[in-house]
Amino acid sequence: MELTWHGHSTWRVSVDGTDLLIDPFFDNPKTALSPADVDTPEYVLLTHGHADHIAHVGEFPDATVVATPELAAYVEDEYGVADTIGMNYGGTVELGDAFVTMHRADHTNGFETDYAVSGDVPGAYLVSTNRPTQSPDEENESFYHAGDTGLMTEMRDVIGTFLEPDAAALPIGDHFTMGPWQAAIATDWLGVDHVLPMHYDTFPPIEQDPADFEREVKATGSDAEVHLLDGDETFDLSAGLE
Repeated sequence: MELTWHGHSTWRVSVDGTDLLIDPFFDNPKTALSPADVDTPEYVLLTHGHADHIAHVGEFPDATVVATPELAAYVEDEYGVADTIGMNYGGTVELGDAFVTMHRADHTNGFETDYAVSGDVPGAYLVSTNRPTQSPDEENESFYHAGDTGLMTEMRDVIGTFLEPDAAALPIGDHFTMGPWQAAIATDWLGVDHVLPMHYDTFPPIEQDPADFEREVKATGSDAEVHLLDGDETFDLSAGLE
């Protein structure tokens, strides 16, 4: 599994022959790419309906969009998306060579329209090479994209304990999501081997020095390796687990 960060919360996840793009938003200072520069993924996953997470969903017309049923219907109407898959918390869907499980995120949500602002529930995704089960699976590789979230005990009691991600992308920007110290606690609770900060330096309220997050992770006693990626840089999770 390869994980490429395009800044903010935008990740390309490659699982064998399947490419997934999470929260496409290329108007951020960490990426040198525009949507036109990006090879069309088979699937686009949306964590929630805020503009800095769905802005460029319409730029990939050949991709299938995965989101909650409400958000899927919204992007069909507002962005002209043709193919969608609606799912919800606890559900797992098979997407090509990947399995995707949706979990909750603690955040607000809204869809901006000309007539109202409404919304559904914000989410997070676990992307894995095999379907999650209670049986140990040493061959499985898994990546947890936490979405926009605050610290929540489900990270310790459910996601870390039962979904057992190998790597996590966590927001560290503070103000709208966790900041470095709460994201460090989340790292420890999740028990991941690798952690990658996201959702920072895009706007003035979320400017951060990611080295602060690295120090906070060490202070928890976590053994997780912190990867401070540059924009458009790829981390090879498969190699990291060898």
